[in-house]
Amino acid sequence: MSVRRITRSIMTTGSEIAAPAAARANSNTSSVMKSQGNGFKKKRRIDQAELEPAALASANVPVTPPPKRARVLPSKQPPVTPTPAQVKAMATGYSTGDIDDATPPPLPADRPAEPHRTNAPLKTPGGSRLVTYPNGEIDSSPSKTGIPRATTTTGQLLEDACAHLIEADPRLRSVIERNPCRVFSPEGLAEEIDPFRSLTSGIMAQQVSGAAAKSIKNKFVGLFNDAPGEGDPVGPQAHFPTPAQVTACDVSFLRKAGLSERKAEYIKGLAEKFVSGELSAQMLIKASDDEVVERLTAVRGLGKWSVEMFACFGLKRMDVFSTGDLGVQRGMAALMGKDVKKLKAKGGGKWKYMSEQDMLDHSAKFAPYRSLLMFYLWRIENVDVGAVQDN
Repeated sequence: MSVRRITRSIMTTGSEIAAPAAARANSNTSSVMKSQGNGFKKKRRIDQAELEPAALASANVPVTPPPKRARVLPSKQPPVTPTPAQVKAMATGYSTGDIDDATPPPLPADRPAEPHRTNAPLKTPGGSRLVTYPNGEIDSSPSKTGIPRATTTTGQLLEDACAHLIEADPRLRSVIERNPCRVFSPEGLAEEIDPFRSLTSGIMAQQVSGAAAKSIKNKFVGLFNDAPGEGDPVGPQAHFPTPAQVTACDVSFLRKAGLSERKAEYIKGLAEKFVSGELSAQMLIKASDDEVVERLTAVRGLGKWSVEMFACFGLKRMDVFSTGDLGVQRGMAALMGKDVKKLKAKGGGKWKYMSEQDMLDHSAKFAPYRSLLMFYLWRIENVDVGAVQDN
């Protein structure tokens, strides 16, 4: 064999052995040659996954990413009704202290009562006490008093209301017997309510927790009672400010209690309504249910739901029915035999279990005691009414 042929053979074999790893990694499969003694074994085909990472990186071989797991989104739940915390702020009887520092109510006196009128005694900014039927005569003439004739008494009102609900729907008997309602009991009807204090407390409690509302209330009262220092607790003799005291202050001063600027403006505006006489305890005594809602919802910061809760649990009016409250909607739907768990949100993600008209139609037979009906509809759907009960 000639020298030229031997040289060419050696060069060919060397080029095969010395081929760069990147060139061998360009295909989906690669081959590896293992030496044994002086010869070569048969080439073994290997998978791309067996290649060294460095070789794959240099060869820019695409790697298929692992499949992504599908996200399991939690089922959307309806919002919780804001009933308990905010109602507590508006329903607490008049006291010289904070939300939870309620003065023990006086011994209940049997007074004339009427479902469509204010049945709670109201306290004026001047300190006087007003009741709907001041003379205590159940048969007072409407022409003399300007209000409808009383149909019952505060000692009998709750008993009459429960009997009416059971007559309208006997299925309510068990829930009524299991859940005594203190709010409209003779003791509950004896608690004095300061309308300005209750409505102001309701504004403070909007969209905050009960603990936050209590803290803001303490600081607000402290602003007008020479509290020893910022953050110090308000003493038992501290008085809630009058509307005149609040109107004399700037919004910036009211904000020191932890109020947002908007809430401070709402409270100052509410105080101005009381100072001007547009709102008063006298008006809330004499006005009809519709007039109370109309006059109070005209005030900035007081929505329909807030006014309905104040009329029901503050003024103790017996025929208030909040069709927009989700707890009431759920309870009514359940009372009608609907499976509320299968009811979904309507367009726009807004939860609504029943239309307003359906609510009004189905609740008509419970009038004039639909305030008490609301209380028991919440119980049917396990809304915590402890905050309403334990003032």
